[in-house]
Amino acid sequence: MNLNLSYRELHKLAKDLPRANNAIKIAVLGNHTTNFFCKALENHLLLAGYDPSIFEGDYDQIDMTLIDESSQLYNFNPEFVIVFESTLTIKDNFYAIKSNLDRSQYYKQLSNKAKSRVSHLKNNNCNAKIIYLSYELIDDALYGNLFSKIPHSFYNQLWKANNALINISENENSFYLFDINKHLSGTTNHRDWPAYINSDLHYSIDTFAELSYHVTLFLKALKGNFKKCLILDLDNTIWGGIIGDDGIDNIQVGALGIGKAFTKLQKWVKELKDRGIIISVCSKNNEDVAKTPFLEHSEMILKLEDISVFVANWNNKADNIRYIQEVLNIGFDSMVFIDDNPAERDIVKQSLPLVTVPDLPEDPALYLPYLSSLNLFETASYSDNDKDRTLQYQQEAERRKSITSVTNMDDYLKSLEMVGTIESFKVEDIPRIAQLTQRSNQFNLRTKRYTDEDITRFKNSDNYLTYSIKLKDKFGDYGLISVVILKKINKTTFFIDTWIMSCRVLKRGVEFFALNKIVKDLLNSNISILTGEYLETQKNHLVSDLLDNLSFSKIDEGFKYKLELNHFNPIKNHIS
Repeated sequence: MNLNLSYRELHKLAKDLPRANNAIKIAVLGNHTTNFFCKALENHLLLAGYDPSIFEGDYDQIDMTLIDESSQLYNFNPEFVIVFESTLTIKDNFYAIKSNLDRSQYYKQLSNKAKSRVSHLKNNNCNAKIIYLSYELIDDALYGNLFSKIPHSFYNQLWKANNALINISENENSFYLFDINKHLSGTTNHRDWPAYINSDLHYSIDTFAELSYHVTLFLKALKGNFKKCLILDLDNTIWGGIIGDDGIDNIQVGALGIGKAFTKLQKWVKELKDRGIIISVCSKNNEDVAKTPFLEHSEMILKLEDISVFVANWNNKADNIRYIQEVLNIGFDSMVFIDDNPAERDIVKQSLPLVTVPDLPEDPALYLPYLSSLNLFETASYSDNDKDRTLQYQQEAERRKSITSVTNMDDYLKSLEMVGTIESFKVEDIPRIAQLTQRSNQFNLRTKRYTDEDITRFKNSDNYLTYSIKLKDKFGDYGLISVVILKKINKTTFFIDTWIMSCRVLKRGVEFFALNKIVKDLLNSNISILTGEYLETQKNHLVSDLLDNLSFSKIDEGFKYKLELNHFNPIKNHIS
């Protein structure tokens, strides 16, 4: 995907692409002509490896479409509903109101309308996630900077309306606010006024292409496809100069001169780390020399404890990134590599095409503005557990080192001294459980994404059994790393709705530990059959044989499975 593609360039790139086996269904509802937006969105999704189906609602018929339970929208059954209202149309409606008192309350109309749209979708049994574009902050220039003191000014009402949308998003798990103003800021030609007058095109076609790019990033994140790791070069990337040649006193970092640009970049990286992005280092350097600024330079923002995997040697950087990937056990498409050297960037691009490698500007003062504009680390979830991710991966690096001291896998697993806990969902774990369903791609039997609200419903329902699995070993605590949701079919049968696990604990025997406990619970409740299925995606081939390995039998030629619980023999593992 490329942010800087024009509408026509985007169409040219996407028109001959084959459809991937990765379906996504989206409905777009607008109060203006959205045809170009829908086409650009389809093309960006094709470039991102999806097979998109897009339903475009009738012109300016958002509410009629949502109210009518027989509308084509509900027959289409979208996974996502995008509501894209133009502030230009809203402005016309606002100025049709004659009373200043009524104008001062207009934001409440917009807020109530958004709430009712959520309700209509729920009432008509549509479980789609709603992506609601914020209102473009159009200043009508009638009151200038006095707008904040004039409640009936249009600009004042737009600010209040956007704040009201934030409140809705905070309270509705399926409602996501997409900030259009962030992506229009700094652009001067996002409107084609003649096209607006003649064809009701409220944005230029290239602006539609840019907006659809950012919407696609968000859709990918909601589908569990987002960047998880930032890999940093060091010299002339996070500080100015070459530490091995210039020495610690002469590298540029801090509050003066160009060092300020590197400091601001480090602060940004630090915030990403605190948000849960994994920070790694890949540098051509002697390790002890490369670590010196982190340990001894007083103005360094980043410290060694912020780095999950630190690789500094004279090997090929592509090979070192492969090592980092092995330690972290994440996909290459989840990684971003930042390096000031074009030659090094090119090697990684050619060797590891799935890794995102931005072409940094030559001037370090432009590093952070450029990287921020790319919106590389779009996310769809956050939990307090994210703050602990760095420590968890540092512990995993230690586990990797310890594997060399044992002669076989059994001995290694015993040496970890693993202790597992498996229990029903707890209220305090709901955000983490929902996050796992949204993020997990590889060890994910059916790839169903759930919100906090969904998880709460499963937890409180008599028709579901829920299990969360936590694990710790002698190196540290993994935390909550696996989730199983079972759905009741009848008095004697349950179905595996969801089985997911963090890739950090692959090959630890967690699935055996979990199944042993689940079967025991089911037998105690007079349940005799557990059924399941494998739904294939582009990323979950890892679990294609999971049910076979867990002693399930195939029911048919597809991926349907059954386990007769009375004939189940507990599976050996090294988790106590």
